[in-house]
Amino acid sequence: MAGDLTVSEGIWSARDTTPSEVEAALGGLLRQRHAESEDYVPARVLNLVVVADRQWRGEIQNRLDRVGRYHASRTILCTVEPGRETIDARVTASAEDDLGSGAPAVGRESVLLEVGPRHLARLDGLVDSIVVTDLATLVWSPHGHPDALDALLRLAQIVLLDSGSEPDPAAATSRALELAKRAYLVDLAWLRSTPWRERVASTFDPDQWRSELHEIGSVEVRHQPESVLSALLFLGWLCRRLGWEPGSLVSGGSAMEGIARGARRDVALRLEPDATMPAPGLAGVTVESASGMRLSLDRGPGGLTARRRDRGGRESTWTVMGASRGEPGILGEGIRQALLRDRGYGPALSATAAMLA
Repeated sequence: MAGDLTVSEGIWSARDTTPSEVEAALGGLLRQRHAESEDYVPARVLNLVVVADRQWRGEIQNRLDRVGRYHASRTILCTVEPGRETIDARVTASAEDDLGSGAPAVGRESVLLEVGPRHLARLDGLVDSIVVTDLATLVWSPHGHPDALDALLRLAQIVLLDSGSEPDPAAATSRALELAKRAYLVDLAWLRSTPWRERVASTFDPDQWRSELHEIGSVEVRHQPESVLSALLFLGWLCRRLGWEPGSLVSGGSAMEGIARGARRDVALRLEPDATMPAPGLAGVTVESASGMRLSLDRGPGGLTARRRDRGGRESTWTVMGASRGEPGILGEGIRQALLRDRGYGPALSATAAMLA
């Protein structure tokens, strides 16, 4: 064991090691932490297994460090290095507060496994003895490695993915539908549309506006150029919630356009990329009804800028405060959602597949 265990962190590391040695090190650190202070209480909520390329380890670690209070109880980061034949490991047991204060100090454990490509197909065997037994296990593979993800699905129940990071939306949707048959999915592309879905729904919630839902004739979604799937999932959500039958979208220049068939009328759908949008996600949404009502939401200072025109042509503008966590907070929200169950994503994903057919 290395490190000063009188403070809030204990560390163990080894080269050319085995999963059984890592498991023993975790147990040893836990015993030492309990021996030095009764305040230490290890968190026992969620395992997180991450598979990432070795060269991007710093970026992934920084993203994990910024998830705030949504840290997993035990995080296992597997970095893949071309040509590596052995496994190196580093184990850390840390506490949120200094031990010895008299108050409970919630402890979290992190494991770094440095592996090679030959380990990926049997990564479940390497990780199985390291995850906390009887806890839900979330898997995230931000740099691909489908063989590692397929192997880990033998012990994991939840998959975190970002379908918007894939260059081919149709292929990303097909892969998500395949994974959804084997595990519960948390898609960051879907979570980026959460504030927009919430604000559109709340706008039509009052009785005087609810009847307009049946009069909607067009929907336009403006998005960051690489976030077409977030926009598609937003449209898929609308289609499933309002009973529209989505048709295929076709490209017209940089935009995509199509028709959804509603009970009363066809609805024109349009996706428009916004090159001025710096962060992933949506830039704006406009919903217009046959009666003349028009609602627009656009990103603005302090939240979303909302503009509404009613049937009589009267216009109003206001700011929806705190409408987004921003891209730095999206990973933490993804980890939080792993412990919940969002019933809207699956139907929206199937509608998205229909629009891309």
